[in-house]
Amino acid sequence: MRVIVIGSGIGGASCAYHLARSGAEVVVVDAATEGAATAAGAGIVSPWTSRRAGEAELELATTAAAYHRRLADELAADGEVGSSFEVVGALVVSADDAHLAALGERLAARAARWPEMGEVRRLDEAAARERFPALARDLGAVHVSGGGRVDGDAIRSALLRSAARHGARAVEGTARLVWSADRLGGVTVGAERIAGDAVVVAAGAWTPYVLAPLGVRVPVEPQRGQISHFALPGTDTTAWPVVLPPTGHYLLAFPGSHVVAGATRETGSGFDHRVTAQGQREVLDHALRVAPGLAGATLRETRVGFRPATPDGLPIIGALDGCPGVVLATGFGPGGLTVAPYAGRLAAQVALGEAPDTPLDAVDPARFRGA
Repeated sequence: MRVIVIGSGIGGASCAYHLARSGAEVVVVDAATEGAATAAGAGIVSPWTSRRAGEAELELATTAAAYHRRLADELAADGEVGSSFEVVGALVVSADDAHLAALGERLAARAARWPEMGEVRRLDEAAARERFPALARDLGAVHVSGGGRVDGDAIRSALLRSAARHGARAVEGTARLVWSADRLGGVTVGAERIAGDAVVVAAGAWTPYVLAPLGVRVPVEPQRGQISHFALPGTDTTAWPVVLPPTGHYLLAFPGSHVVAGATRETGSGFDHRVTAQGQREVLDHALRVAPGLAGATLRETRVGFRPATPDGLPIIGALDGCPGVVLATGFGPGGLTVAPYAGRLAAQVALGEAPDTPLDAVDPARFRGA
């Protein structure tokens, strides 16, 4: 069976990896478009601490977070030891003691449901700064030991390399679906026609353009995110945890004296691939308010990515109704680096005609029929 995967962001890369490991013939087509969300993002894998997720979103995200551990082990067995996922803990910070007390109770209850969260502990200001030395002095925290981090580009590259070892072929260019007589014929990429038994559309914010030849519309819109990367020369940031303030912005660190602050959520941005003055100010203001110890850091770069956002905040995963052989894996929004690796596995199972590990009712494309 040949399956064509359109898009090689983290969702498409994961889908290609799982398809290839299952023995399918896989062709990955990617247009290398500027602004792909995976390349810009630095991922926090700690959905249990979410304040806004609904039950369906939380259930999928927590399952996906647990799957990161298994996937990292599988990739390591394939020789990919640098896939970047690590459990470093998460600090949910606040200057409000009452807020932290209530938060601690809520997260402790969640930990009983999801043991992957690990231990939930209240930390005073000094203990919080011991873990993330750049923090403001008035911030206490609730520490969740199971929180993790992942570098989007690193895990994407590891998935694609492993998929290639299992026979996946990569083609660069813009894929156009071939559909005739109510049947899928594959795709064209420039002058090349590639036949396929199934196509997985994992094109992120560009999904509507891929589906246009079918006369199908899915409500996926680009949401611009501006994310800043800092260097702290002489500082070992390897073990620093993820930091989650009440504002919805975040901080996380990687080895190599590397700290990341983000991110804007600019709905209605279109594909405007610029670092804006307002966006840069927003990221810096939030970062320095929470972590004034970053004031002397070097601002290395600010990346821009377009998250594929849906109206209800849930991804779109599953077979496209009325278009046999077409499967969607898109719409991951701000949680893409948590959810997409697992979503790629689910999409691969659907494309192969298998029952997915997780029921897809809440994320089925059919929920937007007529939108």
